[in-house]
Amino acid sequence: MRPISYTTGNSIALLQSGVEFFPALLSACEAARVEIYLETYIFGDDAVATNITEALARAVQRGVTVKLIVDWIGTGNRYSAQLQREMEAVGVHCRVFNAWFKRGIPRTHRKLCVVDCLTAFVGGININDDWRDDENPTVILPAPRWDFAVQVNGPLVRVIHRELEAQWMRLSRIGLRLRWDLLREQHRRMPTAEAETALAGLVVRDNLRNRRTIERAYLQTLGRARESVWLANPYFAPNRKLRVALIAAAARGVQVTLLLGVGQIPMQDAVARSYYPKLLQYGVKIVEYRKTHLHGKVGVVDDRWATVGSSNYDGLSMFVNQEANVAIDDVAFARTLRERIEQGVADGVPVGLEEFASIPWYKRHFYDVAYQVYKTAIRIMAWGNY
Repeated sequence: MRPISYTTGNSIALLQSGVEFFPALLSACEAARVEIYLETYIFGDDAVATNITEALARAVQRGVTVKLIVDWIGTGNRYSAQLQREMEAVGVHCRVFNAWFKRGIPRTHRKLCVVDCLTAFVGGININDDWRDDENPTVILPAPRWDFAVQVNGPLVRVIHRELEAQWMRLSRIGLRLRWDLLREQHRRMPTAEAETALAGLVVRDNLRNRRTIERAYLQTLGRARESVWLANPYFAPNRKLRVALIAAAARGVQVTLLLGVGQIPMQDAVARSYYPKLLQYGVKIVEYRKTHLHGKVGVVDDRWATVGSSNYDGLSMFVNQEANVAIDDVAFARTLRERIEQGVADGVPVGLEEFASIPWYKRHFYDVAYQVYKTAIRIMAWGNY
């Protein structure tokens, strides 16, 4: 497992939900001169996605090389094939990740974009309308999906570019010599830019060299926490190590707050709630966000270390799928993100330990059963690592 490699001289801008993310992404694509890489789990069939498609097509017309990667499950079997045909028709190179499970069960759950090796985007926001339900796009949400991404400028962009470049190569069938020649050519023609002074690193998870990189980043940061931990996530099913780290931090007197999304997948809600009693018993504060779909995967520790990305706190993200987060060591950024999480907490519903002492026995039994089923399924998929 590679350690996190932090770089200095970066500018990191927090983008909340599509209202901030999509205009920034579109602006970067419209300004592209050389190359655009875009990788996403879901590429929707809606007006928001159409705007992105048209911007990519316009970039191709200006002579920009555009490479798009979508996931076969996230985007859908039929639509990913249709999207690939439509993209190729306008000159966008498009590849579908792991169609028909030819590479096993892992998915690319990453949301990454690099434009001209000058600007990058990392986060949890898919290319779809954040006012519409992921499972049923005809359902309009009561508020935009609660989600985040970051816009990055500076040396870290090249690191993200290399990761996207490697992913594209892994999905190709060209020979090693041609891959190397293309790699050298792209680096010769790519501009570079310095930015401000934020310390930041890319943290990826795959099934080769980086199987536990994201998990280890959380464990090390929680182990060093001294004052506060603010974590927000929609799919909460942490393994034993992460649960112990959260409890240990609370036992040291650290204020640990979990903002968790509920209401989208009942079985997932049951799994998450199976963890509540012990966490609450040890002083971890739990707040359920019910205002709209919470999809953000973010965290702040001690008002200094922050993370934004695609990785959930569950077995699929930690042990099966490909994920990408940015870790940021910057006080100003951390405080901004903490304020957004605090607002989410204020909009949420606190969960008390007394609630679980009075719930009917059949609900407690359902939570336990859901946990056992989930644990067994993830252990099979993760080869016993969960």
